[in-house]
Amino acid sequence: MKAVHFGAGNIGRGFVGLLLHEAGYEVVFADVNAELIDALAAADAYLVHAVGRESSTTRVDGFRALNSATDADRVADEVATADVLTTAVGPTILRFIAPHVLAGLRARADEAPPLQVMACENAINATDLLRDETAALCSAEEWASIAGRAVFANTAVDRIVPGQDPDAGLDVTVETFFEWAIERRPFGDAAPAIPGAHFVDDLAPYIERKLFTVNTGHASIAYFGFIGGHVSIADALTDPLVEAAVTGVLEETSALLVAKHEFAEEAQTRYRETILERFRNEALPDTVERVGRQPLRKLSRHERFVGPAAELADRGIAPRALLDAMAAALRFDVPADEQSVELQRMLREQDAEAFVAEVTGLTPTHALFAPFVERVRERQQA
Repeated sequence: MKAVHFGAGNIGRGFVGLLLHEAGYEVVFADVNAELIDALAAADAYLVHAVGRESSTTRVDGFRALNSATDADRVADEVATADVLTTAVGPTILRFIAPHVLAGLRARADEAPPLQVMACENAINATDLLRDETAALCSAEEWASIAGRAVFANTAVDRIVPGQDPDAGLDVTVETFFEWAIERRPFGDAAPAIPGAHFVDDLAPYIERKLFTVNTGHASIAYFGFIGGHVSIADALTDPLVEAAVTGVLEETSALLVAKHEFAEEAQTRYRETILERFRNEALPDTVERVGRQPLRKLSRHERFVGPAAELADRGIAPRALLDAMAAALRFDVPADEQSVELQRMLREQDAEAFVAEVTGLTPTHALFAPFVERVRERQQA
């Protein structure tokens, strides 16, 4: 069995690539980072260190590596003969993966089993996005003729992979906890054999539970922690003010998840507490600056803050703690992060209404629009 995985970074090597390796797939990593690909191509193996309760180390070998920027033809050949295709590149990069998917499907034999495509991103329905980006690159007639050569299934992934020690090389440190949920229906009776994953009939609750608890919580710690002068995520949670603010945020998102997806309230409370314990793992040297990067994306319409806050507002519930977190994100000023620099420029140059409309995608008539405009004004006047 062969899997082509786009994104050879820490998540690709330490999570998705690891699980595919453990499932018995030969993994072909594809990435545009020439230095990383060269290092992988020259290596026989790398180590994944899982830290936390029941820590372990796993040796990953039997992989290959290709530069998708300079060796697109070989990447297409690998896709054409693969069983599985996965990504861990970030949702905004999927449009750059689409040409490789299309080239591979064009070259794939009609009699071959469908390529099983799963985009493992922190976004809702990321695989659907990859499919649509791929289909948009060819005519409707051609897509109709080759679409059956692939099956596209959405996934929900969850594993904390912090910034790595600069001397770690290809080795990766991750937390022991992980979850890879995959929607079952697109595969029919031919789901891929990945023992570390689990298949569900309705993925939406799992995606939103993860996005609105793990991702919302993680980013909230980063922004409140940044304001409090903390360096690491674990250290930030030792601050009572940060802990109280983040707890308030997750209580609001939990209320939405329970009402919307009918999770048992007790189960969601346990899930929320488990997430906070994961963030307290001092063996994961994650920083508030790394977790808080790309604040503009995190403040967009269907992301971890505005998404749940808008739904609560639609239900007539004022999302006060989430608005506090959104306001905290406005104070994330890190010159090394391009989006942070752009965020601060926009705050200086735009009026509050224009800023909120552009960044969040909210319309002036939405119940969340005016409250966030007030928070933006407060930031601009500070």
